[in-house]
Amino acid sequence: MSAGNGNPNGDGGFSFPKGPAMPKITTGAKRGSEICHDDSGPTVKATTIDELHSLQKKRSAPTTPINQSGAAAFSAVSEEERQKIQLQSISASLASLTRESGPKVVRGDPAEKKADGSTTPAYAHGQHHSIFSPDLGAVSDSSLKFTHVLYNLSPAELYEQAIKYEKGSFITSNGALATLSGAKTGRAPRDKRVVRDATTEGELWWGKGSPNIEMDEHTFMVNRERAVDYLNSLEKVFVNDQFLNWDPENRIKVRIVSARAYHSLFMHNMCIRPTPEELESFGTPDFTIYNAGQFPCNRYTHYMTSSTSVDLNLSRREMVILGTQYAGEMKKGLFSVMHYLMPKRRILSLHSGCNMGKEGDVALFFGLSGTGKTTLSTDHNRYLIGDDEHCWTETGVSNIEGGCYAKEVDYSDKSVTENTRAAYPIEFIPNAKIPCVGPHPKNVILLACDAFGVLPPVSKLNLAQTMYHFISGYTALVAGTEDGIKEPTATFSACFGAAFIMLHPTKYAAMLAEKMKTQGATGWLVNTGWSGGSYGVGNRIKLAYTRKIIDAIHSGSLLKANYKKTEIFGFEIPTEIEGIPSEILDPINSWSDKNAHKETLLKLGGLFKKNFETFASHKIGVDGKLTEEILAAGPIF
Repeated sequence: MSAGNGNPNGDGGFSFPKGPAMPKITTGAKRGSEICHDDSGPTVKATTIDELHSLQKKRSAPTTPINQSGAAAFSAVSEEERQKIQLQSISASLASLTRESGPKVVRGDPAEKKADGSTTPAYAHGQHHSIFSPDLGAVSDSSLKFTHVLYNLSPAELYEQAIKYEKGSFITSNGALATLSGAKTGRAPRDKRVVRDATTEGELWWGKGSPNIEMDEHTFMVNRERAVDYLNSLEKVFVNDQFLNWDPENRIKVRIVSARAYHSLFMHNMCIRPTPEELESFGTPDFTIYNAGQFPCNRYTHYMTSSTSVDLNLSRREMVILGTQYAGEMKKGLFSVMHYLMPKRRILSLHSGCNMGKEGDVALFFGLSGTGKTTLSTDHNRYLIGDDEHCWTETGVSNIEGGCYAKEVDYSDKSVTENTRAAYPIEFIPNAKIPCVGPHPKNVILLACDAFGVLPPVSKLNLAQTMYHFISGYTALVAGTEDGIKEPTATFSACFGAAFIMLHPTKYAAMLAEKMKTQGATGWLVNTGWSGGSYGVGNRIKLAYTRKIIDAIHSGSLLKANYKKTEIFGFEIPTEIEGIPSEILDPINSWSDKNAHKETLLKLGGLFKKNFETFASHKIGVDGKLTEEILAAGPIF
């Protein structure tokens, strides 16, 4: 295990079963292709194919290997032996029911010519352990071939692989690798499944409003087998061993097995890149992704609704991707894992941006798409800790990722998708804080682009209000045109990231309130949307005004302002901020039609109350008193 893992068992927070060590590889006589065999296992007695299948089904299902000896083993062995152990671990990760100990893996590109002109390796690190007796033969041709492992390649090597072998890949004028993700140009949340078993039954958020659509263990194994067999059938696979979480006490080791250089480069950028020394002692991963996105799932498999399936099994510490090549599924799948794993350690996982001032004051930024989260958290006067995913521990905040994932819209061409994105290492940002950690947040900023035009540009929130609006996760988008009238549409996403949370939203909100109270942090609701009327009548609040508001929050000057209370939502709003017209601070002042303002305010309040019905029955706190406080912090008519 890597040094500094916070779990005393060194297991990344999961309960790992114990098992026998891997059988030692012995090389027998040549069988035409110099395959490494281990025939030390018991002979299988079977005379028919049905008997073989019956015996096969009784065997325990393979899983991510867990019995490696970790860092200590690497330090005392030769480089050749270390690589052998490393590749055995990768081989075991690719185990399937038909290849129970994994394929025969070897380092290097199969297309790369060696000095003697050959392409087949003279020897293979890895392991092969057939469950069938030699005279019965292998269960499939795939067990007779090598699988070449391209392990933690550099960006330059991944560029070369993509340009050579992945059609549609090219290098842009600014040096980025551009490629296509196929038919899926965004996430497929309706095709995401989570295994519901004895472990997750009582822990995860299930039912109405939950993003967790259940599947059973058997169906997961069907999809896992399909993905692993596909990966094993390839001439080569890409393997990334990387970390999540910059906090050394709570970082998680992840392994990503994929078929495309594009996917490998994406995860190289988005995860935390190990040093050569950390990679040598990486050992066994805490979580493994099998990305077989080029291959579809079987639509006739139980729980499947399309040829795409993204499956998460928390007990097995594995994720399977079929039928989508959109790389963001890997990023957000791991984020979901962190949303499950970190709260078990009393660490709050957050879908937020985070920056830090030169005096060490940290601010968190929450906001859905279009609210300005990226724009406002990326401030040249402050250090960027991260743009999207963070943990709040007992000692401060840490970025989960090692990179940024930003929308890069080409307004002149949306023929493929409007969701054009770029992934790059966080150190590419000049004012990035490396390592990406900081002290406890001083301010928690909730951003909303209110197209209804009734939320104040800034409101100071008490703890109960912060929890209410954090659980609500509100913004308003502009809908399409109907009969010449454009109506705003309210959007709510619990905890500002409902698609990725695993537990009930109130659990994350309660943790947020506890940490804010302990550390004396202040909650703010900032409207980056409209003023003086709804969309089509009013105008969007100037970005320059919003920046002055954010600057006043950072400096602490806004805490010293005079405040008054609004009706319906009960917000505390400042009466004056330097450099901002006072009339826009209270929305009613900027509306020429006061009745329309009141009507719109009541409408939005009603939408908030209707959305919160999903959470109102969930009791938290002693005798549910905290739930009552949160409900009282919402709009009152």
